[in-house]
This record gives sequence, structure tokens and C-alpha cells, in this order.
Amino acid sequence: MTEFYFVRHGQTAANAAGLKQGTINTEITYLTETGRKQAQTVHEHFDIAFADRIIASPLQRTRDTADILNQSAHLPVTYDKQLLEISYGDWDGTKNSDLEAKYPDLFDHVLDDVLPSYAGQAHGETFDHVIGRAEAFMQATAKTYPNDKIIVVTHGFTIKAAVLAALGHPQNMMVIQEPDNLSVTHITLEQVTGAFYLRYYNRVVGSQF
Repeated sequence: MTEFYFVRHGQTAANAAGLKQGTINTEITYLTETGRKQAQTVHEHFDIAFADRIIASPLQRTRDTADILNQSAHLPVTYDKQLLEISYGDWDGTKNSDLEAKYPDLFDHVLDDVLPSYAGQAHGETFDHVIGRAEAFMQATAKTYPNDKIIVVTHGFTIKAAVLAALGHPQNMMVIQEPDNLSVTHITLEQVTGAFYLRYYNRVVGSQF
């Protein structure tokens, strides 16, 4: 059985400003001081030395988060593009509240987030595509490391996509809200049966929130 511990990166300036950051990898999407403190708090309360390795998204915010979490455990770290955040296309870098006001039919107003139908208007990545690559990442990684415990440092929507994959691609993709910064989500994959198990979701570690 392969165990995945998905950790969302720390707060960025784009998070604080309410922007759709998607795959942007510039200073506005780097960790804020708050984001670094969040990561340090998790480092102090969640000893990752039990794990075998870290696999992270290659964007700077996830790289920096992984480095802070790994400062004592010194686990091997690799990067995988399948863990990139969803690309919101033309909407990357735009304020979420402005988009919701302009395109109300493309938003879930309880979660204040885009519906799957947003992709055509924004020329963005579809929900199905992100769910597919999250599942492909877990399947391929489990074949390579069938007995490993893996810390996966990635992004909010990508973690949501992994959970939706584990739940069997439910028709209602809005049933899950994106996890908080630096929260931990635990998914396991049993190779013999091919079954996913969602052990817990969006668990807050320490007292950084």
C-alpha cells in the first residue's frame, strides 16, 4: 500500500489578495512571511521523518514549502509537473471576486469558486483534466513505490482533484471545498485491489490558523 500525505503550500501574496494564481510562478505567488511561518509551524508539529520521500510541484511556492518541512528530516525530494496547480487560462492573476461579479453563472456562490463550466470562457484547464493527472500521478507513483509513505507538496485545487479521483470521480465536483494552506490530506492506494482510501482531508496541524 502506498500512502500519500498531501500538503498544500503556505500562503502567498496572491492568496492574500484573493487572486487566481493558477500556474503563475512570479514573486506574487511566492510565500509570504505568514506562509513561511505556517510551514515552520507544521514542521514543528508534524515530523515527516516517518516518510520515505517528498514529491512536490515544481512551482516556487511548493518548493519553498517542501524545503521548510524537510529541514530536519532530509528526505529525498523530486518534482513532478503532474502536481501543478490548475491553470485558469486567461483568468490567472485576476481577482476572484471581480470574476465572480462579471461571470456569476460560472461560479458556485457558496464556495465562491469557479464551476467546471468556467473553462470554455477562460480558456483554462478543465476539472476533469486535473482530476485525471492527479489520479495518474498516484497510480504511477504507487507502481514505482508500492510500499512508501510519500509527502506530496502541491496546490489547493490539485489536492481537491486527488480527493475527487479517490472518491471515484463524483458527478458533483463542487462537493468538496479546496483545503487550507498547510493542511494535510491522507490518501492511500492498495495496489492489489486498486482501491483508494481517503483517510482524512484538510487536517490542520499545529496552531497556525
